[in-house]
Amino acid sequence: MTEPPVDRPPVRPEHAAFADQVEAAQDVLDAFMAAWNARDASGVRASFNFPHVRFASGRVNILAPEQVTDAMYAGAALSEWGRSAWLRREVIHAGPDKVQFDTRFARFRPDGSLISSFDSIYIVTLQDGRWGVQGRSSYAP
Repeated sequence: MTEPPVDRPPVRPEHAAFADQVEAAQDVLDAFMAAWNARDASGVRASFNFPHVRFASGRVNILAPEQVTDAMYAGAALSEWGRSAWLRREVIHAGPDKVQFDTRFARFRPDGSLISSFDSIYIVTLQDGRWGVQGRSSYAP
């Protein structure tokens, strides 16, 4: 069973004062997913702000740019993986330099069948004039 990806949600009224920031953060999430699916480590790195923090599998990993490499795709969790897609991206909080998202993403096999989907929180920050994903907390392995 495949789950259809979601379109970019509209900015809700409570976040309207930061609509430009939400749009910029959404652009980064789109860039991250495109780079991830292309297995483009340099593109993933370009979509991040550093230090980048990931909470997953009972661990906290703090990544520096040089740790975002093609080796990310070698793990057992991605052995059947063909692509990923956002199923939900809702703004939790938005401000002038940070947007936090409640997300759900899915992993699909190359034939389009669903492997699994995971709830997560993504934190996109503005650093030195550029937006990037700086933190992720998910239930994905």
